Amino acid sequence: MTAHAAFPTPDGASAPARRDVLTRAALLGTLAASASACADDARSRPAAAGPPAFRFRGPRQAGVTTPQQTAALVTAYDLAPAARGAGGVRALREVFARWTRALAEVLDGELAPPTPVQATEIKRIGGAGKSRLTATVAIGPRLPRLLCVAAPPALRELPPFPDDRLDPAYGGGDLLLQLCADDQRVTTAAASALTRLAGDTLRPRWRQTGFVPPTPAGRTPRNLIGFKDGTENPTPEECERWVWSDDATFLVVRRVHIDVAGFARLGTKHQEQIIGRHRESGAPLERRHEHDDVDIFAKTPQGRYVIPLGAHVRAASPRLDAGARMLRRGYSYDAGTDDRGLLFLAFMRDPALFARVQHRMTATDELSRFTEHRGSAVAYVLPGALPGEELGARLLA
Repeated sequence: MTAHAAFPTPDGASAPARRDVLTRAALLGTLAASASACADDARSRPAAAGPPAFRFRGPRQAGVTTPQQTAALVTAYDLAPAARGAGGVRALREVFARWTRALAEVLDGELAPPTPVQATEIKRIGGAGKSRLTATVAIGPRLPRLLCVAAPPALRELPPFPDDRLDPAYGGGDLLLQLCADDQRVTTAAASALTRLAGDTLRPRWRQTGFVPPTPAGRTPRNLIGFKDGTENPTPEECERWVWSDDATFLVVRRVHIDVAGFARLGTKHQEQIIGRHRESGAPLERRHEHDDVDIFAKTPQGRYVIPLGAHVRAASPRLDAGARMLRRGYSYDAGTDDRGLLFLAFMRDPALFARVQHRMTATDELSRFTEHRGSAVAYVLPGALPGEELGARLLA
């Protein structure tokens, strides 16, 4: 699986209207095929026949509290140097208008997709059926300054962490686009189409793919070290308190390299002490069920903490943050035997929560011996586009 690759060069036509005439039909065709494509391999989870599972329009963007799909592609863009101030606002509004028209047409059926679709793009995507495609757009900390528009108060760069080994090739960005679906070919094709629709205004900076291993329906997926990942996610009610704020939220992206081989050399008991959960069931130590409460203050009759002081689940416990939670949509990535790990995607009301948790993990989490954070980004997830409205309309008003 390719972890980092360049996008096709954006269309160089100088006039947006001319570019729309030349590319819109082909690009919408790509997205239409993407939305209905279905993978044949083991990482695909086919959806039931019928209308698309997720819609584009609404007060909130899909891809946050949406049920997790099996493939993800995050792309970061930088605003072109010429797009600054009022001129940059106009240019980005035009990009958002094109993206809104394309996604609403494909995912919501606002207009029938144009035909015929270019045969080469159909062949490249392949398949039929539903992919559960979602597109989630967020802006980075620098973009409001470049455009001279008001920034959400909590939108700021993450602080440095002592153990980070960040590679600029996998970090930052003025705009982040998260695409999720049940077929990685779908996310790749959709990203290519939307990048071309962005024309000269947005320049691709980095991209990262991720996948969820084959997982039975209703079960928590496992990560590359064999433990269940996502058990402690907040409930829908908790998301209203800790994730959403006025139909917006914040996204933290981390590319976390994992020493999979080194962790695998440990015995199961040792692994479980590091994680704080039983490997097979996912239950907290000394408990029986995956979703049993993780009581970090519980002790044995001998006075020893049931959850070890260096356990991963202790460092990440909401009890240490007055109950505040983040919603994690974790994906594995595999760039070869020397680079495998976690594409960490987390949504929260305030990125300061992630900073507090990460500082604790750096100081106390035994799992940190086997991980290295190599990429990082933070962004504000825009409110959704209501009927008759364009994405980002309120930010760029």
